[in-house]
Amino acid sequence: MGNKKPVQIEMFYTMTCPNCKTLKRMLDEILPQLGDRFVFKKSLANSPMGMIRTMRLGIHAVPALLIDNKIVYRSVPTKAELTEKLNTY
Repeated sequence: MGNKKPVQIEMFYTMTCPNCKTLKRMLDEILPQLGDRFVFKKSLANSPMGMIRTMRLGIHAVPALLIDNKIVYRSVPTKAELTEKLNTY
């Protein structure tokens, strides 16, 4: 395998978003099973930095999930969809 860099996963969320909590819970369940293949980062969409980044990326709603800086989900996928998607990396 060598020293492959972990894949960056970034989730844009807001404090009041119920779907964001659902997606976060799902990631918390799935990611530990995948070892160190991923680096997970949460970004608050309505923070000053988050607002700039969401505008640049064209994100208008949360939750939004990026893998390797590409938007993969703009809503909450099923656990099976998410697991399948992550297994392709």
